[in-house]
Amino acid sequence: MIASIVYSATPDIIYPSSDGEPLAETQQHILAILMTFAMLRLYLQEQQAVVFANQFLYYIEGNPRARVTPDVMVVFDIEKRFYDNYKIWEERRTPTMIFEVTSAGTKETDWNFKKTLYEQLGVTEYWLFDPYGEWITEQLNGHRLNEDGIYKPIPDNLSEVLQLELRAEEHLIGFYRLDNGEKLLTPEELYRAISVANLRADQEAQRAEQEKIRADRLAERLRQMGVNLDGEG
Repeated sequence: MIASIVYSATPDIIYPSSDGEPLAETQQHILAILMTFAMLRLYLQEQQAVVFANQFLYYIEGNPRARVTPDVMVVFDIEKRFYDNYKIWEERRTPTMIFEVTSAGTKETDWNFKKTLYEQLGVTEYWLFDPYGEWITEQLNGHRLNEDGIYKPIPDNLSEVLQLELRAEEHLIGFYRLDNGEKLLTPEELYRAISVANLRADQEAQRAEQEKIRADRLAERLRQMGVNLDGEG
């Protein structure tokens, strides 16, 4: 069992924000982390929640070695600002949800040590995503704390915390709103959608301008023919 969390101030202890290690082992793992971070950050922008990516989570005050680096985690009911790292005892909030983008090389840590640690810390939902299906055949594996504080599988991939359905879509996680079924767009998808909308708006503006030019030309011809367009007798 981990040590109990005591909310008190312990000065003069340094809690680093970086260890010099790479973000992830492959470009696809990096992409899965960054896309998850970006989509959840946008989705939760109107809520009192902060989304972290690849930042230290310190869980025992006074022990800088008691730390992990979740790939993505969500903490509710804390100040929305930028954090160098996250110390549970300072904010008095445990992360509500954690994602680990896993692989065969990190399976032991992700499935055993981290799963046990997050369970003991009281992280409500823990999700594992294996982009290449190296050890999770279905790629996506979610767990939620039950009433006894034990992780149980989430068979339908529905996140009660986020009110989203999660799906493994090629090498990324797809997120779908439970209230309207809409998909959360990746930055690339959002860019394409905005580009299409802007193109349509430009085309509509061009058509409107062309119609105005035609109308002005017709009005000029009618005036030349002596037609009174102003309604004066």
